[in-house]
Amino acid sequence: MDIRVNFSGRAIRYTEEEIAVVAEAMRTADPLTQGEYMRAFERKFAVYQGVPEGTCFTTMNGCAALEMSAQLCRFRPGDEVVIPSHTFTASAYPYLKKGARLVWADIDPVSRVVTAESIEPLITPRTKAVVVVHLYGYVADMPAIMALCEERGLICIEDAAQAIGAEVEGQKAGSFGHMGIFSFHSHKNLTTLGEGGMLYVKDPDLAAIIPALRHNGHCAYSFERADYWKPAMGNVDVPMLGNEMLMPSNYCLGEVECALGAKLLDRIDDINDEKRRRALRFIDALDDCSELEFHRVDSRRHNYHLLAARITAGPAMRDAFMRAMYEKKGIKCVVQYIPLDRYDFYRRHGLDTASCPHADAFFDSMVSFPFQHWLSEDDFEYMLVSTREVLADLR
Repeated sequence: MDIRVNFSGRAIRYTEEEIAVVAEAMRTADPLTQGEYMRAFERKFAVYQGVPEGTCFTTMNGCAALEMSAQLCRFRPGDEVVIPSHTFTASAYPYLKKGARLVWADIDPVSRVVTAESIEPLITPRTKAVVVVHLYGYVADMPAIMALCEERGLICIEDAAQAIGAEVEGQKAGSFGHMGIFSFHSHKNLTTLGEGGMLYVKDPDLAAIIPALRHNGHCAYSFERADYWKPAMGNVDVPMLGNEMLMPSNYCLGEVECALGAKLLDRIDDINDEKRRRALRFIDALDDCSELEFHRVDSRRHNYHLLAARITAGPAMRDAFMRAMYEKKGIKCVVQYIPLDRYDFYRRHGLDTASCPHADAFFDSMVSFPFQHWLSEDDFEYMLVSTREVLADLR
């Protein structure tokens, strides 16, 4: 059938000025990775986040940033990580790969993110870290969560993949924790040609080893060389934290993507504000439709990366609504983020036990509307009218 409003995997359209920046980097960047565009993007991102220079590091995607954050935790046998059950799988499996046992935290039924109250009962003497995911673009209560983590001596990692530019009390998502990760995937509000990411590391000692950890263990020689080519172009060594060796990988982001990311920072606040205004228009226009329950936030605490709602009548009504929107109206809504304890992958790792009733209830009745930034006004209005009509037909 014909789809009029698709759930697109592409969030934004690039401006001619942004395209020109990409073309210029293609012409002039030397090398095409690990160069000046990368350094400029990292500096500009740190300024935007309000964190010190030298604490932000580009990565080839958000998952690579998560992988490094998990490595920096240096888990020991028996260590546990508290993490939301309701999130994308990349938020979780890097910590499993590095030897931690995952403990699933429930979400708040209104904000759909974890809270200090949902995390605290799960903390045991084995807990080493907490991963806080700012899902859908809404920032969790980081002051309260950080107070809890500091009190209990826990590492806090913010997964701000969906929340660039969102903030609490004027502080940006991803800058509260000991580490923060960002994604510039095609679907995000800031996207660098399909993939890209950033890792923030608060501890200067950890930050110092990220360049070598990210790039194959490459580092400078510790001695002066009479000939620049001897013994080789550069040294390779194992990144060290104290007496512990960390195995490096290659998580580098190319210069073209970095050039674009730095340029897009100039309008990320505008993109977020425009999406928020449009989300509020949609939510308010449907305020009298009791079948839909949105999370309405009229501040920069939410960037509305996604526009999700709960169908209050339950799963059967949700399925009927989505089916009618798709088959009768040509509008493709989706359901996102199966609670991770329900995936075969985590069940096979013995992680199928969770007490997350709010996550289960929300997932079983949620619907996510097409909400890419470039959605035309005509299609936006069509989706709004269609939503009303479908709900009326289903009553």
